Amino acid sequence: MKKKVISVVLTAAMTAALGTVPAMADDVIKVGVFEPLTGENGGGGVQEAQTAKYANELRPTVTIDGKEYTVELDEVDNKSDKTEGVTAAQKLVSDGVVGILGSYGSGVSIAAGPTFQEAKIPAIGISCTNPQVTLGNDYYFRVCFLDPFQGSVMAQYAYEDLGLKNVAILEQLGDDYSSGLAGFFEKQFTALGGTITTTQEFQTNQSDFKAALTEVKASGAEALFAPSSIATAPLVIKQARELGLEIPIMAGDTWYNTTIIDNAGADNCEGVAVSTFFDEADDTPAVADFVKGYKAWLNEDKDRISRNGGNDKIVGNSALMYDGYNVLLDAIEAAGSTDGEAIRDALASSNYDGVTGNITFDENGDANKDTAYIDVIKDGAFVFEKTVTVGGSEASTEG
Repeated sequence: MKKKVISVVLTAAMTAALGTVPAMADDVIKVGVFEPLTGENGGGGVQEAQTAKYANELRPTVTIDGKEYTVELDEVDNKSDKTEGVTAAQKLVSDGVVGILGSYGSGVSIAAGPTFQEAKIPAIGISCTNPQVTLGNDYYFRVCFLDPFQGSVMAQYAYEDLGLKNVAILEQLGDDYSSGLAGFFEKQFTALGGTITTTQEFQTNQSDFKAALTEVKASGAEALFAPSSIATAPLVIKQARELGLEIPIMAGDTWYNTTIIDNAGADNCEGVAVSTFFDEADDTPAVADFVKGYKAWLNEDKDRISRNGGNDKIVGNSALMYDGYNVLLDAIEAAGSTDGEAIRDALASSNYDGVTGNITFDENGDANKDTAYIDVIKDGAFVFEKTVTVGGSEASTEG
């Protein structure tokens, strides 16, 4: 298995075996938070970074070989850009972080991966769902499900639950998340017997989608699948409705964010369906405790509410960051060292019961997850529709 690698570097192996750690100033270890705090994906990145701060407040220390160390978050802005992402990754390496959390956005995660791998610093992707993030990289793990599964889930929902036979696709050129998810949706939808009436493409930072949406309307599509960013979503939704395109609109996990409803308008968003990692209405004890605690923390400070999108709703990527933080700290303690190879090997053996479910990793470092939530916007709010698992759907539960 790729991730369970025995160290061949004598000094690292001795360090891990003896349970010693590199000298840290003031008994502090640094954990990198690699997120888009600005740019196209800034909304989601800020939410993830803020959740890391909450998790750090709840668990501010880690015990290594019987000694307690303060965990300091080292936050960088990859600016939703692949080139800037590499620069941000290099800064984290030079800062001496022992592990990295992030990023929101697959493209920047893929671009930064070789930097983390070369430095032998383990990273945990939070909501970056493209398979290429971890593939061939011993040091990249992730706590979310992948786009092949997510694309299949939405295709199955469209074909079997909504009874759709003809769907159009709108995807972003050069964006690994958008193009990847669109491709996986198309593969599964056509395999089920459906037809893709047209695939329209748009450029990063484009704001006028009317030409593409006019083609969608002319194609006779019964629905539109439009995997894209939080920033793009309300523009697509509003312009589609302005053109009289009243067909269902579907997307992936990035659209599970109430800022989209606020910016596009509740009436325009009615019926929009998305897949996501988490539903705050889940009444299991771990989820209920997390939701109660995080909402209380958000409401202590109006700036926290603002960074969360203007309300205290908890989106899937925030829940994933909470889990990712704890998985990393558990691995550091299990390794008994801040050595990157030792932490990586401990991550490979992780078995953590989190708020987004049980987390273990496969040979590629991907979380072994087989369940997604589908939510539909109704009366200005996301409403849980059903869970979908590999091999079939579970019973629908609304409310």
